[in-house]
Amino acid sequence: MKMTKAHIFFLLAICLPFLAKAQYITVNDTYTKERLVQDVLINNTCATVSNISVLGGNFATGEQSYGYFNAGTSTFPFADGIILSTGRAVAAQGPNSSLLDDGRGMDWPGDSDLETALEINNSINATVLEFDFVPLGNKISFDYMLSSEEYHDNAPCRYSDGFAFLLKEVGGTGGYKNLAIIPGTTIPVKVTSVHPAIGGNGGCDAQNEEYFGAFNGYEHPTNFNGQTTIMTAQSDVTPGVRYHIKLVVADEGNYRYDSAIFLGGGSFKIETDLGKDRLLATGNPLCKDETLTLNATNASAIRYEWYKNGILQPETTPTYQVIEAGDYSVNVELAGSCFSPGKIKVEYSPVPTATNAVLVQCDEDNNGLALFNLNQANAQIIAADPTLTNPVYFRTNAEAASDTNPITNVTNFENTQPIVYARVENQYGCYAIAEVTLNVSNNNIADPQDLKKCDTDANPSDGKSVFNLRDREADILVNLPSGNVNYYTSYADALSGLNPIPTPETFANTTPFTQRIYAKLSSGIDCYGIAEFNVRVNFFGNSLDDVQVTICRGSTIVLNAGSGFSSYSWNTPGHETTQTIRVNAAGTYTVTVTNADGCEGTKKFIVTASSIATVETIRIRDFQGGNNTATVVLTSDSIGTYEYSLDGITFQNSPTFTDLEPGRYNVIIREANCGTITHEFYIMDYPKFFTPNNDGTNDFWRIPYLQYQPNATVAIFDRYGKLIYFFKGGQPGWDGKLNGHDLPATDYWFRITLQDNREIRGHFSLLR
Repeated sequence: MKMTKAHIFFLLAICLPFLAKAQYITVNDTYTKERLVQDVLINNTCATVSNISVLGGNFATGEQSYGYFNAGTSTFPFADGIILSTGRAVAAQGPNSSLLDDGRGMDWPGDSDLETALEINNSINATVLEFDFVPLGNKISFDYMLSSEEYHDNAPCRYSDGFAFLLKEVGGTGGYKNLAIIPGTTIPVKVTSVHPAIGGNGGCDAQNEEYFGAFNGYEHPTNFNGQTTIMTAQSDVTPGVRYHIKLVVADEGNYRYDSAIFLGGGSFKIETDLGKDRLLATGNPLCKDETLTLNATNASAIRYEWYKNGILQPETTPTYQVIEAGDYSVNVELAGSCFSPGKIKVEYSPVPTATNAVLVQCDEDNNGLALFNLNQANAQIIAADPTLTNPVYFRTNAEAASDTNPITNVTNFENTQPIVYARVENQYGCYAIAEVTLNVSNNNIADPQDLKKCDTDANPSDGKSVFNLRDREADILVNLPSGNVNYYTSYADALSGLNPIPTPETFANTTPFTQRIYAKLSSGIDCYGIAEFNVRVNFFGNSLDDVQVTICRGSTIVLNAGSGFSSYSWNTPGHETTQTIRVNAAGTYTVTVTNADGCEGTKKFIVTASSIATVETIRIRDFQGGNNTATVVLTSDSIGTYEYSLDGITFQNSPTFTDLEPGRYNVIIREANCGTITHEFYIMDYPKFFTPNNDGTNDFWRIPYLQYQPNATVAIFDRYGKLIYFFKGGQPGWDGKLNGHDLPATDYWFRITLQDNREIRGHFSLLR
């Protein structure tokens, strides 16, 4: 018969209920609180349980927010156990087909202890299972898993319901301790603290992703979007002491997106703590010959069974000595047919490999003693395993083994004993010891000559310069095997190999003028010998200031570079090499001199030409009363520095004289190197009146010294501008008459025209 879509749908409708029952968990919320704790969670006689209580949502249907679950044949990782939810427990059954928001409209209370533990203040819809117990062992643990509808989209970046497993000693003074944390941290397990990287807008980085289980599709044993891996809550306890444990889960902020805690059935174990596993992976394995004492002591113990790699051992005491790697466990039988198990895995670190080393040091005075830098043996010692720590050095093997009294002066250790001991450790603290033999070699390297240089930089008197120290290397290596030559500024550094000069080709001395250098010849870390030499910075020293000299036109002058130099070199065309030269022209002459150290200096002679003065003219401004001036103007070929004087005593640099009275003057013009000249000039002025009465005084109106300008003219006018009289510079002047007749006493005007075409106008008075 041909199968139609209708036939297929009919068959699926019949089969799906049976398939669903097989692949999803089932939840029973009718279990009593005692049955949940004693029969499901603990299910052993190693703890006395009391004061059991459970609180959760009271749904109108009578359903609870807690209950018993069974995985059946599904893939759920717990076979059975307890579920604590922020909604209806039965709603957790798969498939993952709906959004669980079972707190809607109910909003039953949250839990203050949960809020304190998680540092929140807005929990609601809390489901709480709590009880007292008295353990017989010294450790408790149980397995759990967080499932949540909040594992969707980018919600894990921002939202998470809260849960905690809170433990405290009954009657004790301490508060609750939260056991639901990320292993090795104090971070509470939440959706926001356990998730993979969330991409897209509003995404976030992964948080403790190794504890995230998966996001769930439709066909999942539970009706939650995602969950963590199975995790373990654990704590040390004291046998015989009463404890209270509170298991609580609640919505945070609002009812949306339910979450649930699944507790593995029978996983609440009362154990015996043998300590943390000693593993290579966790960085705490045992070292060779190290023993580990396992202690399972319990005051209530009836007997002890010890196992190594699953095989029962003959030991029946509370302690067991571990001397080799393996899986160790113990069963401590307690009263009431209770067995408190404990286990530990022990691994041993590989033995570190340290290589013996030899150091050879130079013996400067050949007395068999030298100073060693023990750190130079480090590379030899850890050559087989570079991951080992740097060696620590000791005087004896016993001190190295006990890690006591290490050598402190490792870079300056004197070989008063032929062998020292180096302790190295691997990453796990396991150690090995190597021997370091200290040998000496006689120093048979001859010191080379000093390295000298003249200071020619911008600061030639600071005693600093740059040397190529390898310029002496060929002298150091004469008749010696080839090797490395390193240079140092102290003998101690050379011996220890510390602080070598990094670039000996361009060494700038740090001690002015003279500095000692130590050249160490070595092969690898072995020293053949140490040579010493100085670097010396010489400088010219003498002051070679520039010299200013003057040469007169037509003469010569001697330039003297000074005595005491080993050589001279002038920049003249003949390149004279004498101390003095004679020159006859202005210019700049330079001589390079060399002193006894071979350093050169330069002296400059600036020769300036000069000549005796030649007067071109004297510019006179007279007829100014007492404010007359005269300025000497020299010819253009007068070169030099001149001084001027009217009395031969007081000289001035300015060629202008002021405030001159009328009269005859001789100006003296002096050039310091070439001589003096004298030039005559006159300052004139006109009389303000005259008295032509034939008494022999002021009978004529004339201009004094005008006779030295015979071609000058004087015209006299009356007040109406009528020409009265005219005379030249060489004539005696006007006698106050016109055509032989005396003119009246009054004011008259004049116009003087000098030979340089200057014109002076004014007036004077005729007095009778």
